[in-house]
Amino acid sequence: MEGRRKALLAATAAEAKFAERVVVLDVQEHTPVTDFFVIASGTNRIQVKAITEAVEETLRAAGERPGRSEGREEGRWVLLDFGDVVVHVFAPPERQYYNLERLWGDAPVVELSSDTGT
Repeated sequence: MEGRRKALLAATAAEAKFAERVVVLDVQEHTPVTDFFVIASGTNRIQVKAITEAVEETLRAAGERPGRSEGREEGRWVLLDFGDVVVHVFAPPERQYYNLERLWGDAPVVELSSDTGT
């Protein structure tokens, strides 16, 4: 599946679990590690877990599996690595502290209203 579509599917899954401040950044021109970041916040550990699970289930149903995940136990910042898409699900204090939107401020923001093909 193409990276942009995968990122938008992940963002849609996060929004379905009421994630806050969902952002998709196109980082293709800024790092060789991945093409897109999906950044979202949950209000607490339970919601962070629910968002993470929804993203995984949605992408798994589309034939994708994360290569690696980190942060599940703490539930403060969960990272899901889908190769060309990396999903970050934060608790609010960690999102504010790490501020990935500022760190990757030169990266274009992908409009979430784009067609996901679903």
